[in-house]
Amino acid sequence: MKKVLALVLAAAMVLSLAACTNGGSQKSDAKVKAGFIFLHDENSTYDLNFMNAAKEACKAFGIEPIIKTNIPEGQECYDAAMELVDEGCNFVFADSFGHEDYMIQAAKENPNVQFAHATGTKAHTEKLANYHNAFAEIFEGRYLAGVAAGMKLNEMIEAGEFTAEEAKIGYVGAFTYAEVISGYTSFFLGARSVCPTATMEVTFTGSWYDETAEKEGANTLIQDGCKLISQHADSMGAPTACENAGVPNVSYNGSTESVAPNTFIVSSRIDWAPYITYCLECIRDGKAIDTDWTGTIATGSVKLTDVNEKAAAAGTADKIAEVKKQLEEGKLEVFDTSTFTVNGETLTSHQADVDTDADYTPDTEVIENGAFKESKFRSAPYFDLQIDGITLLDTKF
Repeated sequence: MKKVLALVLAAAMVLSLAACTNGGSQKSDAKVKAGFIFLHDENSTYDLNFMNAAKEACKAFGIEPIIKTNIPEGQECYDAAMELVDEGCNFVFADSFGHEDYMIQAAKENPNVQFAHATGTKAHTEKLANYHNAFAEIFEGRYLAGVAAGMKLNEMIEAGEFTAEEAKIGYVGAFTYAEVISGYTSFFLGARSVCPTATMEVTFTGSWYDETAEKEGANTLIQDGCKLISQHADSMGAPTACENAGVPNVSYNGSTESVAPNTFIVSSRIDWAPYITYCLECIRDGKAIDTDWTGTIATGSVKLTDVNEKAAAAGTADKIAEVKKQLEEGKLEVFDTSTFTVNGETLTSHQADVDTDADYTPDTEVIENGAFKESKFRSAPYFDLQIDGITLLDTKF
């Protein structure tokens, strides 16, 4: 009897010691099966960026992802989510803004499955324990890419290709959503920080991925006198148009050097691997996933490609490194209100739509200490200001 009791006590001690690992919390080692829903396939730079992150995170975690591509922003998303649940997934991730309502529906019906959605806005108001939003401070990456664009404009001005007053940037956007507005504004502010005479024209396609429309949009901007093109759209349309016209290009979500070796300068992107890894580890360890998660430069979530020295201005990489350090040290605010005006005035107050409703009603003061605080009150962008120096050519989208 004493021998049995001793064995029991020894076993209890081993279990107790195991529970004290991992910072004192017990590791559940729950089985994780991950499913992913993507709006397009690998031909979209946006979706390819997500696919690569999903595969990287899952490989490091030791699991095989289940991937569904070309899932529209409609009922098909709900159907895909339910199929992944039926296949045993306890983590389901979707990558496009319009997927959100269908992910929420699936989350409500499957409380034991964790649903994560990139670019969404409703997790903090839905308050579901198993539904989560995530984004990153990509406005900092956009700003850095804009610095590269401004340096290229300066180089062309100094070479006599056009005057400082003709330093006009073109931008191909998808929709007039806050995410796109935040992106093109931060890019423009980065460009103007080194080329103060820069202006910008923005055209919209009404689609996240439409190669023909994106190419036509870029060509229209080039014909209108734009000296450099950037984009918030997902195909190779704009970079191809730039290469054909010999116009410098700054892209998004990954390098487009393969189709624009002579004109591609740099690209910013969100690296989603840190967030996906975080979610997988939370499920494995029995921990709650943040309702609203925001990645940063420090988390490895905001990245730039290598600078294409063939197209970039001399010293671009060093300048990017200098400005990046300022951002990391908190010495620079992308949306510093002293660096832009709206209708000729410097803003001291602004209410943004953070708690999204059907009418996009402004509800939160977002200017603090002389800066618009993007991604502080929720992860997804809510910058919705039209600042001076930027002209919108089409707003029907």
